[in-house]
Amino acid sequence: MPDEQRGFDRDFPKPVEVGKEYDVEIEETSRRGEGITRIEGLVVFVPNTKPGDKLRIKVTNVGRRFAEAEVLGEASESAEETAEAAEEEEESETE
Repeated sequence: MPDEQRGFDRDFPKPVEVGKEYDVEIEETSRRGEGITRIEGLVVFVPNTKPGDKLRIKVTNVGRRFAEAEVLGEASESAEETAEAAEEEEESETE
């Protein structure tokens, strides 16, 4: 039985899209030296960054297990505040 029929090769919707911009905080460094952040659990590699950087990024490539992005500049507000605002917005929409 091919893998597709067993459910191993499914493409689930990703939480990011190519061309979209996000405010993030770099959490760690990859083996290749790129900064790593996560958006809704999806790993995003950002070159020329280091842990603690709060940046605005633009997604350039989305793969099956990770995404890649480029730095646009400093984050407009902290990544935590942006995430909290998004959560509050979602809660108000469901009420």
